[in-house]
Amino acid sequence: MNSVKVAFHTLGCKLNFAETSTLIRRFREHGYQIIDFDKEADIYVIHTCSVTSVAEKKSRAAIYQAHRRNPKASIAVIGCYPELEAERLKEISGVKWVLGNQEKFQIAELISHDFSAKHEVSVASAETAENLQEFYPAYSSGDRTRSFLKIQDGCDHFCSYCSIPYSRGRSRSSSIQDTLQWARKAAAEGVKEIVLTGVNIGDFGRKNGESLFDLLRCFDKERIVERVRLSSIEPELLSKEIIRLVADSQVLMPHFHIPLQSGSNTILKRMKRKYTTEVFESRVRYIKQLMPYACIACDVIVGFPGETDELFEETYQFIEDLPISYLHVFSYSQRANTLALKFTDEVPPLIKHSRSQILHQCSAIKLDQFYNFCQHHYVNVLFESENTEGMMSGYSENYIRVETPFREDFVNRIIHLPLEQRNIAGDYVYYPL
Repeated sequence: MNSVKVAFHTLGCKLNFAETSTLIRRFREHGYQIIDFDKEADIYVIHTCSVTSVAEKKSRAAIYQAHRRNPKASIAVIGCYPELEAERLKEISGVKWVLGNQEKFQIAELISHDFSAKHEVSVASAETAENLQEFYPAYSSGDRTRSFLKIQDGCDHFCSYCSIPYSRGRSRSSSIQDTLQWARKAAAEGVKEIVLTGVNIGDFGRKNGESLFDLLRCFDKERIVERVRLSSIEPELLSKEIIRLVADSQVLMPHFHIPLQSGSNTILKRMKRKYTTEVFESRVRYIKQLMPYACIACDVIVGFPGETDELFEETYQFIEDLPISYLHVFSYSQRANTLALKFTDEVPPLIKHSRSQILHQCSAIKLDQFYNFCQHHYVNVLFESENTEGMMSGYSENYIRVETPFREDFVNRIIHLPLEQRNIAGDYVYYPL
């Protein structure tokens, strides 16, 4: 048994978490001991995110934290941040390996070969990131209830604010049959729900002559697991065909995460998004027409260059008038290699902060309205195993968090129950008879 202790810390999206789980399995296959990140390890692996400047700051903080915990440890920094700032990361004390999104899948083999040597590994730079073309499947494990399954990677959209095509490469995915096979592996570990993740999952299969709709139809027909949930999907790629399939399915969950980014067509055009507000609105209203209790979340960026008070008001009014359940609000931050770096009409930080607060308040109101709309409605809750002060929790098919007094026989089971009483946090609490 290998005596070397390895600790992982993951930041960012569900895709990163799915990939981390796959990397952990590979380390275990090589005989390494996996321990918690807050323990003293021989090797720390920091799986980074670079979608915002805040994410990069958190990634650096995790590296410093690992080095303070054990100054003698070797640190591997992997993922999106190394694709953009490799040289900067190599200068940080304790960092021994800097691996981009292609190289990171060989990290267990690399460290096994190189752990005792003083050798650093270079990464693909932003200029060579487009060569990231191989697709590496992954799924998260360790949670008996839910698994995040990576079905797609990279993006071809090149929105003017986004560095993901440079850090993750071009859009790619596996075949439907290979994807289903990975889903079966996840299901064999006992999970009841699979969340389909990727950078741009709506683009699944396009280069293979397949489609996301085809994949979802297979999940619906084969029932590999009891529940399948979509992660974020671009509005122009969320076809009415997919929406109807979800509405008619007992397997596909009525929960949609649709990036909006702006409720102003002027700003959407400047962002180089592939849709208009009219397209976005049509998708939301069609979902609600077929599935009144569906949960619809959306992402919004505030303070994009050129966003005047009037254009922000357009966004606010657009969101306020739509039956959206809640928002994820981000303040715009400059990203390396993006077209938006050339824009000079920046929005001051204080105005960004003010607009962010306004939309967070709007989101809180909408979530409360959505929960109130669902009150007295029966839902199916998949309960998790954690016992927190005598309470357990889970999520309904439309992503409402429900608590109940802990019962061992509820763990990893789907329970049909009414939404009646809300607690001080606004979540529903079920007290079984």
